Amino acid sequence: MTEQTYCDRLVQDTPFLMGHGRLSEQQVDRIILQLNRYYPQILSNKDAEKFRNPKASLRVRLCDLLGHLQRSGERDCQEFYRALYIHAQPLHSRLPSRLALQNSDCTELDSGTVGRELSDRGPMAFLACLGLAAGLALLVYGCPPDPKVLPGARRVLGFSPVIIDRHVSRFLLAFLTDDLGGL
Repeated sequence: MTEQTYCDRLVQDTPFLMGHGRLSEQQVDRIILQLNRYYPQILSNKDAEKFRNPKASLRVRLCDLLGHLQRSGERDCQEFYRALYIHAQPLHSRLPSRLALQNSDCTELDSGTVGRELSDRGPMAFLACLGLAAGLALLVYGCPPDPKVLPGARRVLGFSPVIIDRHVSRFLLAFLTDDLGGL
């Protein structure tokens, strides 16, 4: 997975941030003031006045601010996220881009354990396979040792220890050694 830039995250988070009641006017003003005071290269005094204009609606000012930051570059978007964290931490923790990052981090951590799992099909698949194996074992072991009935089956079972795990192959070989004398 490629690393998501702050500008990409801001594009992803803009609809969420623009939602009604997400950011208050005071929070937006504090973010603008922080970006203007601490980072005047990000927001000049003229830009800060434009984004804090009380004649424009909060939604328009926020949309203009986010668009300006997206056009400004990566560092400016990163500083916006820092200011958002300081002035609206609960909202910052619910951002869609943060949730996506947390989910991708969890899947990356879990991907190391996937190789050790036997199957993700569940207990019913395991029980079905176990039942099939038990049924075949009963069929092979429960049938009378008549060479006319299952001569092909004994030849197939003779090659199966090559394929099957060594623990199972011991039992198959023990079964075949008893009856191979008649073939």
